[in-house]
Amino acid sequence: MALFVVRHQHPAERCPAKDPSMGAMLLNHLTEANAQHGVRIHGDAVVDGQHTLYLILEAGDQATVDQYMAPFRMAGTVEVMPSSSCQEVVARRGCA
Repeated sequence: MALFVVRHQHPAERCPAKDPSMGAMLLNHLTEANAQHGVRIHGDAVVDGQHTLYLILEAGDQATVDQYMAPFRMAGTVEVMPSSSCQEVVARRGCA
């Protein structure tokens, strides 16, 4: 399994949290029970006032994460970044 950091951004006028049904659907999508396609959610956070969501996900490959994040593209952009744990970076002696 590979680790990924995902950043989703949307303009204030398209904020899904403003629409109760869209907000509920996306929040439900982020539950461990609904993490479909072999995705494991390690964490999530929204930067206050920035309309930016960060996720730490684990999956077999980036295509799986791309597919899982598809609903968020309705509101804005999604950037999937291959990542490593701090322990892995120290073990290999660098971020490269």
